[in-house]
Amino acid sequence: MGVLRLQLPTDPRWVNIVEKNIEEILTDHAWCEQKAATNAITIITNNSEHQDLVKDLLALAKEEIDHFEQVHNIIIKRGLKLGRERKDDYVNELYQYMKRSGDGSRVSGLVERLLFSAMIEARSCERFKVLSENIKDEELAIFYRELMESEAGHYTTFITYARKYGTGIDVEKRWREWLAFEESIITNYGKGETIHG
Repeated sequence: MGVLRLQLPTDPRWVNIVEKNIEEILTDHAWCEQKAATNAITIITNNSEHQDLVKDLLALAKEEIDHFEQVHNIIIKRGLKLGRERKDDYVNELYQYMKRSGDGSRVSGLVERLLFSAMIEARSCERFKVLSENIKDEELAIFYRELMESEAGHYTTFITYARKYGTGIDVEKRWREWLAFEESIITNYGKGETIHG
């Protein structure tokens, strides 16, 4: 799928499920943005010696929190409520794959975390595109179009740093393995009113 290189597109009919429970998708989306900000801070905490990475991921974390606020504002404006944080089975499966895949070195740990992050951003970007092109709600169609462009930038940031700091690791080969793994699990998703569900 173009620059994202995802192997399996989301069925546009997923949007029909989403439209039946807008409150649920907005709550789930808000928490996705919060977790993305937390993830960026975690990478900074564990790799603070890389000044350029710290600078760019600080900017990314701020943007994710801004997105969280934007989604929350839509929730409030519509008279809805931000529900409790949702479990994200898709992200948990990617996380387990990341944990199994590193060789224990700091370099491997950083590369795996960056590819894990890139994978989530790539799929989120693709889902936002599907939403923007298929949802009947005009406000949300415009909103998701704007977010899609931002998520694509985040994906690029993570991939770029994996290549930059992946000394001794064939990052392209690892990314192809990540894409193949994601293809093997994504068939189980796209059936719920959540961003990855």
